[in-house]
Amino acid sequence: MGKLSRALGVGVYVSLVAAASIFAPAQSTAGSVRPDGTVVINDLPVPISSSLSPEAHAYMLHLLVDKPFSEGPSESDIKALRAFQDKIMNGFLQPIRSRYQVDIEHKTVAGVYTDIVTPSDGIAPKNKDKVLLNVHGGGFITGARTAGLVESVPIAAIEKIKVVTINYRMGPEFKFPAASEDVAAVYAEILKEYSPQHIGLYGCSAGGMLTGMSIAWFHAHHLPNPAAVGVLCAGLGEMFVGDAPRLAGPLNGMSTPGASANKTGGPRPTLAYLSNANSKDPLVYPLNSTLLLARFPPTLFVTSTRGFEFSSVLEADNALVRQGIETELHVWDGLPHAFWYNSSLPESREVYDVIARFFDSHLSK
Repeated sequence: MGKLSRALGVGVYVSLVAAASIFAPAQSTAGSVRPDGTVVINDLPVPISSSLSPEAHAYMLHLLVDKPFSEGPSESDIKALRAFQDKIMNGFLQPIRSRYQVDIEHKTVAGVYTDIVTPSDGIAPKNKDKVLLNVHGGGFITGARTAGLVESVPIAAIEKIKVVTINYRMGPEFKFPAASEDVAAVYAEILKEYSPQHIGLYGCSAGGMLTGMSIAWFHAHHLPNPAAVGVLCAGLGEMFVGDAPRLAGPLNGMSTPGASANKTGGPRPTLAYLSNANSKDPLVYPLNSTLLLARFPPTLFVTSTRGFEFSSVLEADNALVRQGIETELHVWDGLPHAFWYNSSLPESREVYDVIARFFDSHLSK
């Protein structure tokens, strides 16, 4: 029984916006970046995508040329790492809170700390008996109380629905399946008040992975499917598969895997949360079981062509479609992993609308 060969790196906090530190250190080859943001890879110039909005173009230029997230604390200093990531997330959260008016209640549900986000002008009458559950990104190491609000506030305000963001247990203090247990505990409590047909579950990056893990955990522990799920900037199997992990680094002006990468050429296996997990276990990677995939609820995928998860998302979408599961796949060109955390981009607001419409459609059936 093999251990996880290619886990999400601790540095996913940076990858949320620049797909940076999951790749090898600076001694390996990176694409050079011209002042206009064009990346040159083995003499091949790749300009910033012409399909981007002016705001997204400016953001990509900033990420590529200025590299604002390229420096951070050591992976071994978890306290500093979390503080650094929280600073980044709060930088995204402040304009979101200004744009979207919500109320936030801190509440313990089934022994798990949560943030309950509701629109300040009230939940829509059609959504009084509906709720969304969110599981935040952050590499299963960071993101508690920050990334979850970045993911939840816009959706609560736009859809005028209650969103419960779950601050699940993370590594290195806890190991798999602690997060799945926490999500299931909150879900079981929510089921006392809401019908499963009126519950949605979604998350981004590690939260997207945890969304898939949670569906597997629900089935293993005889909990019903929610009405629909959003697996955002993640797939249902190993994250670093296919072309995307090798291309995302250079396309974002970062390094390709080098000597410190694992023998398969993938990123460093530094994720503490999954260090004891089995890569063949469907509770870790639902993609391992066609029987499980055939029982998935309707699933929304969101990704981008410069996201390291792009290939993993395509693999997951194809796998669900083969099992006859309803999916929606939305891909934005030329943007990095979890770009939609930046609410100043029109493309991000398109993602918010996609998420809101998806759950509005499926929770209303």
